[in-house]
Amino acid sequence: MPLIKPVFTATSTTPVATGGAIGTVVTPAATRFFATVAAGDVGPVVTTITAASFVDDANAPVVDLPTLTSNEYFNVYVNGVLQQKSLSTVSPASLVLDTNAIAVGVPVSLEVASFANVASSITTQPTISTPVITIVT
Repeated sequence: MPLIKPVFTATSTTPVATGGAIGTVVTPAATRFFATVAAGDVGPVVTTITAASFVDDANAPVVDLPTLTSNEYFNVYVNGVLQQKSLSTVSPASLVLDTNAIAVGVPVSLEVASFANVASSITTQPTISTPVITIVT
């Protein structure tokens, strides 16, 4: 005796999400470092200020400058004047200024702003519709 199997065809609607809200909190952090240009910092082409020459906001010695991530940026101030970013490079070991025209004794400030502390959460849950399934025989 042959086996008979039922065959069904079905269609359905796509679920739809409405409403809902996401809250995001960004808590920026700024770190500042201060140094004075010394005679050995000024080279024939650039001025290189080593990390050990800097102190932080608490006047504590600095061992390494921060390694910058994509969530951070830096500003350099020479004698209180903001400098173009393209004229300086920051590494954990030093701050390199693309000039040799800085006088000994001039103050240099490095400011690092970080936007890495970001938290997002769903503040209002969305409403998602139930799909409608229709069986066509």
